[in-house]
Amino acid sequence: MSFKKLKESLTEKKLSPEEQQIKIEETRKIIGPIADKFPTICSDASVLRFLKARNYNTMKAAKMLRGTLKWRLEFKPEKIQWDDVAKEALKGRLYKADYLDKQGRVVFVIKAGLQNPSLAMVQIKYLVYCLENAISNPPSTQEQMVWLIDFQGWSTSCISVKVTRDTAQVLQNHYPERLGLAVLYNPPKLFESFWTMVKPFLEPKTYKKVIFAYPDHPKSRVMMEELFDMETLEACFGGNNKVGMNYEAYGKKMRENDKRVSGLIDSGGSSPSFFSMDANETLHSTNGSEDGSSGGEATYSNFDEDDDIIRTETPRSEYEPKNEVHPDKVE
Repeated sequence: MSFKKLKESLTEKKLSPEEQQIKIEETRKIIGPIADKFPTICSDASVLRFLKARNYNTMKAAKMLRGTLKWRLEFKPEKIQWDDVAKEALKGRLYKADYLDKQGRVVFVIKAGLQNPSLAMVQIKYLVYCLENAISNPPSTQEQMVWLIDFQGWSTSCISVKVTRDTAQVLQNHYPERLGLAVLYNPPKLFESFWTMVKPFLEPKTYKKVIFAYPDHPKSRVMMEELFDMETLEACFGGNNKVGMNYEAYGKKMRENDKRVSGLIDSGGSSPSFFSMDANETLHSTNGSEDGSSGGEATYSNFDEDDDIIRTETPRSEYEPKNEVHPDKVE
């Protein structure tokens, strides 16, 4: 499959702006008055992302969004500062690149070959900090991000199924439609067995956004040139940029953004994750009914049913490793 066809396969069925707005209002109505307590996470743009993640099923989207509200109140991502995660960032395993892709999307780089002995919670905390930083400091109108995963030096000793599972859950459950594309660059044949274990953690929509690229494969080179400016793309991904992450400069930029976001909150402005204690109490006390009647109980009883995500056999990606992950085997 050509990269052009791959992009076409990722194009979802779209509703008209009017139809989308109707779905957004229906979802807010299902959630109830607590939506007014969370103006940012329950904004039109945010609700629309949750709707897209659940194929415009308003009940499923409302359940998903309500789960995210509870998660944010417990995890408190807006409270995480650079100094809380600087030690983890120093390992250089995950960072936000200082360039965008050709669509203006934020690019995250993961060095999969670097071992990370940190606890899963420490790694997830840093991941969430990176996501919040990118969302609160968007370089363009693009809401989605690109993940570049470098497999140089990767071995089974770098594997953590728990961290992989937790990462997938955080991205899919609480940051829906933020992933635009994930490029797995030059994974070894040994990665095939690990990929088999990882696939069940991924929803079909997420799985379809994962592509494989190889440095000695002409089609992969063309694909990377379509996605990135090769002058700014790092050399480990086939680009001409030989300058890696500058930890001191990166930390300074992160601290500056922390101060900017904190200033917005202190001045009463809106941040992607700011919730008041009053909203916290409302979320845990309300049943979702607009008038507080028992009608909301029936509505939310549906939230306590099954996960609403039907797990079927995930279709095989055109770029996934089959019997081998040699570049000649990639269509």
